[in-house]
Amino acid sequence: MEDIQITQLESSAIFKKTNFPVTLKFENVVYKIKPKSEGMFNNSSKSQEEKIILRGITGIVFPGEMLAMLGPSGSGKTTLLTGLGGRLSGRLEGTITYNGMPFKNAMKRYTGFVTQDDVLYPHLTVTETLVYTALLRLPKTLSHMEKVAHAEAVISQLGLTKCKDSIIGGPLLRGISGGERKRVSIGQEMLINPSLLFLDEPTSGLDSTTAQKIVSTLWELVNGGRTIVMTIHQPSSRLFYMFHKVLLLSEGNPLYFGRGEDVMAYFSSIGFSPSVAMNPSDFLLDLANGVIDDPQEDQASIKQTLVTAFKTNLLDGVKEELQKYDDSEDHEKLQKGKLDRWSNTWWNESVVLFRRGMKERKHDSFSFLKVGQVLIVSILCAMLWWRSSDIQDQTGLMFFITSFWGFYPLFQAIFTFPPERMMLEKERSSGMYRLSSYFMSRIVGDLPMELVLPTVFVIITYWTTGLKQSPVNFFSTLFTVLYGVLVAQGLGLAIGAMIMDLKSATVLASVIMLSFTLVSGFFVQHVPSFISWLKYISLSQYTFKLLIGSQYEAGEMYHCGMVDATCYVHDFPAIKSVGLGGKAISVVALTIMLVGYRLLAYLLLTRIGVTKK
Repeated sequence: MEDIQITQLESSAIFKKTNFPVTLKFENVVYKIKPKSEGMFNNSSKSQEEKIILRGITGIVFPGEMLAMLGPSGSGKTTLLTGLGGRLSGRLEGTITYNGMPFKNAMKRYTGFVTQDDVLYPHLTVTETLVYTALLRLPKTLSHMEKVAHAEAVISQLGLTKCKDSIIGGPLLRGISGGERKRVSIGQEMLINPSLLFLDEPTSGLDSTTAQKIVSTLWELVNGGRTIVMTIHQPSSRLFYMFHKVLLLSEGNPLYFGRGEDVMAYFSSIGFSPSVAMNPSDFLLDLANGVIDDPQEDQASIKQTLVTAFKTNLLDGVKEELQKYDDSEDHEKLQKGKLDRWSNTWWNESVVLFRRGMKERKHDSFSFLKVGQVLIVSILCAMLWWRSSDIQDQTGLMFFITSFWGFYPLFQAIFTFPPERMMLEKERSSGMYRLSSYFMSRIVGDLPMELVLPTVFVIITYWTTGLKQSPVNFFSTLFTVLYGVLVAQGLGLAIGAMIMDLKSATVLASVIMLSFTLVSGFFVQHVPSFISWLKYISLSQYTFKLLIGSQYEAGEMYHCGMVDATCYVHDFPAIKSVGLGGKAISVVALTIMLVGYRLLAYLLLTRIGVTKK
């Protein structure tokens, strides 16, 4: 009963006034990009011309105001929103301030950003999604129960109670509806009680009733003293008149900035008014496209007329409003409320991310296909090499083990980071956690699957294929296989983090692993000197050498020839090419690869979710 009361109290607290009201000011914002040249024979001068996306946008949004940015596709709405949210890379010129301060990492703690595409884990429920977000984003001063109660409060206020135990779902997995997914995305940002909230087309793809509910929720947030900025494509008349301010864009140029209720009167005053009663947003989009009732008018000239009219009639008034605003008081408030960059400790982040990852991937960790694949291969090996004592067969078995447990974990690891790129970008851009805690949770979370399956394989295969029936030899073989698996996994992580495209990463991994396999000393005993250097970086060569060393020792004999003759093991061609010595060097080399590949993967991930200035 006490928990329910706490939840109800927290529920009402979500919509109270924000702790640190933020005034957003942007003046003469210009954004340019340099298009990438395609092909080898393009004219270099043309390919290097900069394209201007935003052309001097100016405006101000106060606490308790909701700004809607309208315009046709390609007008620069999302680019401007991303720039105002501090997430835009490239040449962004002009001045953007938050209570008179430029954007800094600490500002992420006051800012929420809802992307157009709802980036959510499909196998988590609504409650799990919001609870894990609360545990990661809310400050460490709150207890675990308080954070959970905060998440429950958001679920109640957003009308998600009926679906709170339903999974999010995805393209191939049935889950909650589109409107509910959007409200979950908004709820993730509401958890931190943001002073400034950005939304990229929150009503896109939703029916008018659902869109009305979402904007009504945002209206409640605005009444709590928050500053809300959104892009919206074509709102209904009811939605349009809920916006305090409207910014109309056309090809990166501002056509209007001011109160939403005054927009129709302004365009009528400059000679543009609809011939029939219509939705204001429809009329504004027609103007932004250069379309009016008179089909004889040139669209380009209409747009230019509107741009000139804005500069003549409105721009001075907007700049005057910016100059009148005194940000010194708000600046001091923001300084006093300055928070640490991270909400929680490294350990807490790692634990929560580990639990979330295990919950999301439990359906995949020990899937029937993966377990069945390993069991079938194990049984096939047991039957093909059943009680074989022939040295050729045994070296062939050890080379097969090297190859199989090189390729299998490599390709499994490639699929670690690319599918999560969008989630990593979203959460790192929000300052939700440290990259190191995410990286460690993924590495540790994948260990059970990476180590259990090869262990099962070795247990089945080792005792049925005629290898030395000694615990020392068995554990030496098992250690070598597991160590090789971890190294191959590290290589896969590095390739996946570098390429971030599954098709390209798979091709590159195939080429690298096949090269390592060919120079490992089994297929080709006399590798030409100009390419022999590859074996020194081949994880297959070192793993194969250690597997051979786990079964044979220098001076050991085996039956050879047609008669009952014996030969030295170290003279057998497949073993002679790799040698029985140098075990310590092999272990050291694999250790360097084990650490080096993972360190490389980590460094490659640092570019994800970070705005380049």
